[in-house]
Amino acid sequence: PSNVFNLICYLAALWSVTVFIYPLGYLPLRLQGGNRMCSGRVELWYEGSWGTICDDLWDINDAQVVCRQLGCGAALKAHGNAAFGRGNGPIWLNEVKCWGSERHLWDCPHSLQDHRTSCSHKEDAGVTCEDSDVRLVNGNSPCEGRVEVRHEGQWGTVCGYEWDITDASVVCRQIMFCGDAVSAPQYGHFGEGKGKIWMDYVRCSGSESTLKDCEHRGWGQHYCTHPLDAGVICSGRRLFLSVRLGGCAGRLEVFHQGSWGTVCDDSWDLNDAQVVCRQLQCGTALRSTSFGPGNGSIWLDEVGWVGNESSLWDCPSSQWGNHDCVHKEDVGVECSGQFFSQHKT
Repeated sequence: PSNVFNLICYLAALWSVTVFIYPLGYLPLRLQGGNRMCSGRVELWYEGSWGTICDDLWDINDAQVVCRQLGCGAALKAHGNAAFGRGNGPIWLNEVKCWGSERHLWDCPHSLQDHRTSCSHKEDAGVTCEDSDVRLVNGNSPCEGRVEVRHEGQWGTVCGYEWDITDASVVCRQIMFCGDAVSAPQYGHFGEGKGKIWMDYVRCSGSESTLKDCEHRGWGQHYCTHPLDAGVICSGRRLFLSVRLGGCAGRLEVFHQGSWGTVCDDSWDLNDAQVVCRQLQCGTALRSTSFGPGNGSIWLDEVGWVGNESSLWDCPSSQWGNHDCVHKEDVGVECSGQFFSQHKT
């Protein structure tokens, strides 16, 4: 049952608008209304719907737990008074009292509210976190590449000495929607990095929230050169449907080079939609339609799927970012949502 619950939470986490979500653990969170992936109004998925958190007693310790759960960097500020706009729907939590060391917000003492809470949405809580401090570079997909970490505002690499699958598993968990670690390539498999080598002799237990939590020789302390830079290959791929009303329908967005972008509708048809619905375990494709223009990059154009591929990454398309489109051509997909409708939380 716990595996089913985690899978349901993972699917729920995929149905979001401008969101960075931790797909493992207890109840998923998302950030709404911010101008970056790691800032916004905090929303919690509970009893089949997204709801907000009241700002009573909300402080930097609470924000630190949220930032950790979402795979972002350190908490910079805890916001109250609907700093990122007022949410709607339930206000699920009030008087959250984290110590700051918890791995999930649900682990913190709190008051579980109902629809009769004394709070209103003008008191919705928010956070501003540092952006994620780990990235994968020079891979063939967003879920593989040379491991780079940010320390003291500068990106650097990780030495491959004693680098193993346990270390890689922490990275894959920290990189959202990338699944499990498949392998831990050593010795420059994804090319040589530049600049600092920040970590050497990394020894993760596998339970850490971020790579920075793992034991290592010390920041910048190493006997290494860039031909030995460590990498990871994770099982998953990052893909989601951006939706405003819930369910398996919305504007299609993909993650590439550190940012979300859209897909142009040139040559897009029901076969293409079928692959997306299959990858997201959202049943079968009902139709392709528009859910309004996105923003940022348009990553893919002229996608040519037969319809039997297992994921978007198996399909031919133009090169990343190569297109002649504008955002009014952003593609959307409506799936049947069969899996989730049969497994209510």
